[in-house]
Amino acid sequence: ATISGAHLYGFASPDSDVDLRGAFLIDARSMLGLAAPEETMTIVANEPQPGSSKVLELDWVAHDLRKFVRMMVNHNGYAMEQLYSPLVVVGGPLHEELKDLGRGALTRPMVRHYFGFARGRRQRLREPEPTVKHLLYAYRVYLSGILLMRSGELDANLPSLNERFRLGPIEELVQRKREGAEKMRLEAAELEVHERHLDGLEAELKQAHDHSVLPLEASTVAALDDLVVRARLETLR
Repeated sequence: ATISGAHLYGFASPDSDVDLRGAFLIDARSMLGLAAPEETMTIVANEPQPGSSKVLELDWVAHDLRKFVRMMVNHNGYAMEQLYSPLVVVGGPLHEELKDLGRGALTRPMVRHYFGFARGRRQRLREPEPTVKHLLYAYRVYLSGILLMRSGELDANLPSLNERFRLGPIEELVQRKREGAEKMRLEAAELEVHERHLDGLEAELKQAHDHSVLPLEASTVAALDDLVVRARLETLR
């Protein structure tokens, strides 16, 4: 289990919920029985904070290991960023082995995730009441995608990314989001300026993909398959 969302991306505001993501292991007997087990668990909880009137919203989504690994080898950027999130809540030897083998599942087709996510956020910016949050998400996915295509390195934290890219507007936007609210709005005039920056990043992402030396397919599929089988058989002990 790792923390994803705004906390991972580096621009959580005081009212941001906590997104937990990860994988779990269904035991072999349940997988082999007559009733098909649920391969995805979703839990939403409101947790009171000790000594405070505040309530922490937790959003927890986890997939069975086999499903999670299938996502990894099918160029799923969400799964890969969750796997490599440095904000680990529950880890262990299996998590570490998954991360080691996951490096062979960083591929050029992952660019589809970054293009799709960025364009979705930009479409939201063109709708009524655009927010700083949607703008930051657009910047984040473009920069993450460019870095991955150029170097094979996965970084989902916007302030960390901006230490490399040095885009002037980002630091001020992150500060506004951290000190403000989830639905802090953007003014039309400032949005026009950011749209030009985002157009440039879209072009950079395309160029980075065109010149990327990342493989087209995962190279560790067989080893990941073995990991899933070994982990499942261990549940029979």
